[in-house]
Amino acid sequence: MATTHFLVHNNTDTVGVVVVEGVKAGDTLTGWLMETDGTVKIKALDAIPLGHKIALSPIKKGDTVLKYGHDIGRSVAAIAKGGHAHVQNIKTKRW
Repeated sequence: MATTHFLVHNNTDTVGVVVVEGVKAGDTLTGWLMETDGTVKIKALDAIPLGHKIALSPIKKGDTVLKYGHDIGRSVAAIAKGGHAHVQNIKTKRW
């Protein structure tokens, strides 16, 4: 069985959560789509630490970011598919 590198809980999610250490730029990662028990492969564009997010498709500046089927904020910069999505490019909508 292939290693699972990131998890996607809901089919509407725009990011997955990295669940392994040592992800480097250029690595091809396998994600588990929990809602459908499917998998997806994405090439990481950046090193992504354990617990941080990877963009599942291009995210435009101002787009809502979805994780676990929930709105977790707005992108403040464009994030390419496979890019590191975290506090440097996602902010809360609360303030």
